[in-house]
Amino acid sequence: MLESLPGGGSAVVIGVGGAIGAALAAACSASRRFAKVYGFSRRVTPGVAGVSAGYLDLEIEASIAAAAAVVSAGPPPRLLVIATGILHGPGFGPEKSIRAVDGATMLKVLAVNTVGPALVAKHFTPLIPREGKAVFAALSARVGSIGDNRLGGWHSYRSSKAALHMLIKTLSIELERSRPGTVCLSLHPGTVESGLSAPFQANVRPERLFQPEFAAGRLLAVMDARQPGDSGGAYDWDNQPIAW
Repeated sequence: MLESLPGGGSAVVIGVGGAIGAALAAACSASRRFAKVYGFSRRVTPGVAGVSAGYLDLEIEASIAAAAAVVSAGPPPRLLVIATGILHGPGFGPEKSIRAVDGATMLKVLAVNTVGPALVAKHFTPLIPREGKAVFAALSARVGSIGDNRLGGWHSYRSSKAALHMLIKTLSIELERSRPGTVCLSLHPGTVESGLSAPFQANVRPERLFQPEFAAGRLLAVMDARQPGDSGGAYDWDNQPIAW
Protein backbone atom coordinates (compact mmCIF):
# COMPACT_ATOMS: atom_id res chain seq x y z
CA MET A 1 0.00 0.00 0.00
CA LEU A 2 1.19 3.52 -0.89
CA GLU A 3 4.31 2.17 -2.58
CA SER A 4 4.23 5.11 -5.02
CA LEU A 5 5.09 7.55 -2.22
CA PRO A 6 8.71 8.02 -1.17
CA GLY A 7 9.27 6.60 2.30
CA GLY A 8 10.28 8.59 5.34
CA GLY A 9 7.81 11.45 5.15
CA SER A 10 4.71 12.03 7.24
CA ALA A 11 1.00 11.49 6.69
CA VAL A 12 -1.57 14.02 7.87
CA VAL A 13 -5.24 13.09 8.30
CA ILE A 14 -7.65 15.89 9.19
CA GLY A 15 -10.92 14.64 10.62
CA VAL A 16 -9.47 11.70 12.53
CA GLY A 17 -12.39 11.94 14.96
CA GLY A 18 -14.72 10.60 12.27
CA ALA A 19 -15.14 7.04 11.06
CA ILE A 20 -13.34 7.41 7.72
CA GLY A 21 -10.62 9.67 9.12
CA ALA A 22 -9.83 7.24 11.92
CA ALA A 23 -9.68 4.34 9.46
CA LEU A 24 -7.40 6.29 7.11
CA ALA A 25 -5.02 7.23 9.94
CA ALA A 26 -4.93 3.64 11.20
CA ALA A 27 -4.17 2.33 7.70
CA CYS A 28 -1.40 4.91 7.21
CA SER A 29 0.16 3.89 10.52
CA ALA A 30 -0.10 0.19 9.70
CA SER A 31 1.46 0.70 6.27
CA ARG A 32 4.81 1.69 7.83
CA ARG A 33 5.41 3.97 4.86
CA PHE A 34 5.60 7.07 7.04
CA ALA A 35 8.03 8.22 9.69
CA LYS A 36 5.11 9.87 11.48
CA VAL A 37 1.31 9.98 11.16
CA TYR A 38 -0.62 12.99 12.43
CA GLY A 39 -4.35 12.92 13.13
CA PHE A 40 -6.17 16.21 13.72
CA SER A 41 -9.74 16.80 14.84
CA ARG A 42 -11.92 19.28 16.73
CA ARG A 43 -12.08 16.99 19.76
CA VAL A 44 -8.64 15.66 20.64
CA THR A 45 -8.91 12.13 22.06
CA PRO A 46 -6.38 9.34 22.63
CA GLY A 47 -7.37 8.35 19.11
CA VAL A 48 -5.65 5.82 16.89
CA ALA A 49 -2.64 3.76 17.90
CA GLY A 50 0.56 5.05 16.36
CA VAL A 51 -1.04 8.38 15.39
CA SER A 52 -0.03 11.71 16.93
CA ALA A 53 -3.29 13.46 17.83
CA GLY A 54 -3.80 17.21 17.66
CA TYR A 55 -6.46 19.92 17.56
CA LEU A 56 -7.77 21.48 14.36
CA ASP A 57 -11.11 23.14 13.65
CA LEU A 58 -11.81 23.86 9.98
CA GLU A 59 -13.76 26.97 11.00
CA ILE A 60 -10.87 28.48 12.98
CA GLU A 61 -7.92 29.46 10.78
CA ALA A 62 -5.62 29.96 13.76
CA SER A 63 -6.05 26.29 14.68
CA ILE A 64 -5.16 25.26 11.13
CA ALA A 65 -2.03 27.40 11.20
CA ALA A 66 -1.05 25.96 14.59
CA ALA A 67 -1.52 22.39 13.35
CA ALA A 68 0.63 23.14 10.29
CA ALA A 69 3.34 24.49 12.60
CA VAL A 70 3.32 21.18 14.50
CA VAL A 71 3.71 19.22 11.25
CA SER A 72 6.45 21.55 10.02
CA ALA A 73 8.66 20.44 12.90
CA GLY A 74 8.56 16.82 11.76
CA PRO A 75 9.15 14.87 8.55
CA PRO A 76 7.76 16.64 5.46
CA PRO A 77 4.23 15.51 4.57
CA ARG A 78 3.83 13.16 1.62
CA LEU A 79 0.13 12.56 2.23
CA LEU A 80 -2.46 15.09 3.38
CA VAL A 81 -6.09 14.00 3.54
CA ILE A 82 -9.06 16.12 4.62
CA ALA A 83 -11.51 13.48 5.78
CA THR A 84 -14.24 15.60 7.25
CA GLY A 85 -17.35 17.45 6.17
CA ILE A 86 -20.85 18.44 7.18
CA LEU A 87 -24.19 17.38 5.71
CA HIS A 88 -26.57 17.69 8.65
CA GLY A 89 -26.57 18.74 12.27
CA PRO A 90 -28.83 19.85 15.12
CA GLY A 91 -31.83 21.52 13.56
CA PHE A 92 -30.81 21.21 9.91
CA GLY A 93 -30.40 18.71 7.13
CA PRO A 94 -30.07 18.62 3.34
CA GLU A 95 -32.75 20.73 1.68
CA LYS A 96 -35.44 19.04 -0.40
CA SER A 97 -36.26 22.27 -2.25
CA ILE A 98 -34.93 25.79 -2.69
CA ARG A 99 -37.66 26.99 -0.30
CA ALA A 100 -35.83 25.25 2.52
CA VAL A 101 -32.52 27.08 2.02
CA ASP A 102 -31.43 29.02 5.08
CA GLY A 103 -28.61 31.51 4.60
CA ALA A 104 -26.84 30.90 7.89
CA THR A 105 -26.98 27.14 7.44
CA MET A 106 -25.67 27.34 3.89
CA LEU A 107 -22.76 29.50 5.04
CA LYS A 108 -21.99 26.96 7.76
CA VAL A 109 -21.87 24.11 5.23
CA LEU A 110 -19.68 26.12 2.88
CA ALA A 111 -17.37 27.11 5.74
CA VAL A 112 -16.68 23.49 6.66
CA ASN A 113 -16.79 21.80 3.25
CA THR A 114 -15.11 24.43 1.07
CA VAL A 115 -13.47 27.28 2.98
CA GLY A 116 -11.92 24.94 5.55
CA PRO A 117 -10.11 22.83 2.94
CA ALA A 118 -8.92 26.02 1.22
CA LEU A 119 -7.35 27.19 4.47
CA VAL A 120 -5.78 23.78 5.01
CA ALA A 121 -4.22 24.08 1.55
CA LYS A 122 -3.01 27.59 2.38
CA HIS A 123 -1.13 26.50 5.49
CA PHE A 124 -0.12 22.92 4.70
CA THR A 125 0.88 22.82 1.04
CA PRO A 126 4.05 24.92 1.63
CA LEU A 127 5.27 21.97 3.74
CA ILE A 128 5.03 19.47 0.86
CA PRO A 129 8.42 18.52 -0.64
CA ARG A 130 9.19 20.14 -3.97
CA GLU A 131 10.33 16.87 -5.51
CA GLY A 132 8.83 13.39 -5.60
CA LYS A 133 5.24 12.27 -5.39
CA ALA A 134 2.92 13.63 -2.71
CA VAL A 135 -0.87 13.60 -2.40
CA PHE A 136 -3.26 16.32 -1.24
CA ALA A 137 -6.76 14.86 -1.13
CA ALA A 138 -10.14 15.92 0.19
CA LEU A 139 -13.18 13.72 0.68
CA SER A 140 -15.95 14.97 -1.54
CA ALA A 141 -19.17 13.37 -2.82
CA ARG A 142 -20.69 12.35 -6.10
CA VAL A 143 -23.58 14.72 -5.41
CA GLY A 144 -21.08 17.54 -5.90
CA SER A 145 -20.94 16.67 -9.60
CA ILE A 146 -22.84 19.16 -11.76
CA GLY A 147 -22.93 16.77 -14.71
CA ASP A 148 -24.27 13.91 -12.59
CA ASN A 149 -27.00 15.94 -10.85
CA ARG A 150 -30.35 14.48 -11.91
CA LEU A 151 -32.36 14.66 -8.69
CA GLY A 152 -31.84 18.23 -7.48
CA GLY A 153 -32.20 19.18 -3.83
CA TRP A 154 -29.44 19.20 -1.22
CA HIS A 155 -28.58 22.71 -2.36
CA SER A 156 -26.05 23.64 0.31
CA TYR A 157 -24.18 20.34 0.33
CA ARG A 158 -24.08 19.99 -3.46
CA SER A 159 -22.87 23.55 -3.86
CA SER A 160 -20.16 23.17 -1.24
CA LYS A 161 -18.80 20.00 -2.83
CA ALA A 162 -18.95 21.42 -6.37
CA ALA A 163 -16.94 24.38 -5.08
CA LEU A 164 -14.51 21.95 -3.42
CA HIS A 165 -13.94 20.29 -6.80
CA MET A 166 -13.04 23.67 -8.29
CA LEU A 167 -10.73 24.40 -5.37
CA ILE A 168 -8.87 21.11 -5.91
CA LYS A 169 -8.60 21.75 -9.65
CA THR A 170 -7.29 25.28 -9.14
CA LEU A 171 -4.85 24.13 -6.45
CA SER A 172 -3.53 21.44 -8.78
CA ILE A 173 -2.62 24.06 -11.39
CA GLU A 174 -0.81 26.17 -8.82
CA LEU A 175 1.13 23.27 -7.30
CA GLU A 176 2.15 21.97 -10.72
CA ARG A 177 4.46 24.98 -10.96
CA SER A 178 6.22 24.56 -7.60
CA ARG A 179 5.62 20.91 -6.65
CA PRO A 180 5.08 19.02 -9.91
CA GLY A 181 5.01 15.65 -8.17
CA THR A 182 1.98 16.52 -6.05
CA VAL A 183 -1.35 14.93 -6.93
CA CYS A 184 -4.46 16.88 -5.85
CA LEU A 185 -7.63 14.78 -5.67
CA SER A 186 -11.31 15.01 -4.78
CA LEU A 187 -12.42 11.59 -3.55
CA HIS A 188 -15.88 10.04 -3.21
CA PRO A 189 -15.78 7.25 -0.60
CA GLY A 190 -19.21 5.81 -1.37
CA THR A 191 -21.79 5.45 1.37
CA VAL A 192 -19.88 4.57 4.52
CA GLU A 193 -21.19 3.44 7.89
CA SER A 194 -20.70 6.73 9.71
CA GLY A 195 -22.48 9.51 11.51
CA LEU A 196 -22.68 11.60 8.34
CA SER A 197 -24.55 8.93 6.37
CA ALA A 198 -26.60 7.47 9.26
CA PRO A 199 -29.92 9.25 8.44
CA PHE A 200 -29.71 8.19 4.78
CA GLN A 201 -28.77 4.51 4.93
CA ALA A 202 -32.28 3.03 4.71
CA ASN A 203 -32.33 2.99 0.90
CA VAL A 204 -28.73 1.83 0.46
CA ARG A 205 -28.23 -1.77 -0.64
CA PRO A 206 -26.28 -3.72 2.00
CA GLU A 207 -23.42 -4.43 -0.39
CA ARG A 208 -23.11 -0.69 -1.07
CA LEU A 209 -22.92 0.33 2.59
CA PHE A 210 -19.18 0.19 3.24
CA GLN A 211 -17.35 -0.23 6.51
CA PRO A 212 -14.86 2.58 7.22
CA GLU A 213 -11.87 0.24 6.98
CA PHE A 214 -12.93 -0.96 3.53
CA ALA A 215 -13.50 2.61 2.30
CA ALA A 216 -10.16 3.76 3.69
CA GLY A 217 -8.31 0.95 1.94
CA ARG A 218 -9.96 1.69 -1.38
CA LEU A 219 -9.32 5.43 -1.12
CA LEU A 220 -5.66 4.89 -0.30
CA ALA A 221 -5.42 2.57 -3.32
CA VAL A 222 -6.81 5.38 -5.51
CA MET A 223 -4.24 7.82 -4.10
CA ASP A 224 -1.52 5.27 -4.72
CA ALA A 225 -2.58 4.68 -8.32
CA ARG A 226 -3.12 8.27 -9.43
CA GLN A 227 -0.16 10.18 -10.83
CA PRO A 228 0.59 13.89 -11.35
CA GLY A 229 -1.14 13.80 -14.74
CA ASP A 230 -4.38 13.01 -12.89
CA SER A 231 -4.03 15.94 -10.51
CA GLY A 232 -7.11 18.10 -10.13
CA GLY A 233 -9.52 15.27 -10.86
CA ALA A 234 -12.39 13.73 -8.89
CA TYR A 235 -12.50 9.95 -8.43
CA ASP A 236 -14.67 7.48 -6.59
CA TRP A 237 -13.70 4.65 -4.26
CA ASP A 238 -13.44 2.33 -7.27
CA ASN A 239 -10.90 4.62 -8.97
CA GLN A 240 -13.42 5.77 -11.57
CA PRO A 241 -13.52 9.43 -12.64
CA ILE A 242 -16.47 11.57 -11.60
CA ALA A 243 -17.94 14.13 -13.99
CA TRP A 244 -17.61 17.79 -13.06
